[in-house]
Amino acid sequence: MRHIKLTLGAGLLALALAVSTPALAADSHQGKVVSAGYGTLTMTDMAGKNQHTHEVATDAAISCEGKTCGLAELKAGDTITVTLDKKGDETVVTKIEAKKAGS
Repeated sequence: MRHIKLTLGAGLLALALAVSTPALAADSHQGKVVSAGYGTLTMTDMAGKNQHTHEVATDAAISCEGKTCGLAELKAGDTITVTLDKKGDETVVTKIEAKKAGS
């Protein structure tokens, strides 16, 4: 009986870790575009501070106002939500959702 409890407990722990790992891997945050292109995105936080640059995955899903667009279509001042994820040893942007400045 003890063996069954240990096996069941270990199985539940493994299931909990497997289910939670994808949620822990991705990280999203909002900000404003400073510049975008050539595989990189430079952005600030929503207050226009904390400027930082991210590498953008070549297969990143990018949308502008809900429609598919390209990295070069992002313009300074656009409000964005970026999702970062691990690809190999690097953390890269895998998703960008943009709203045009002033919209």
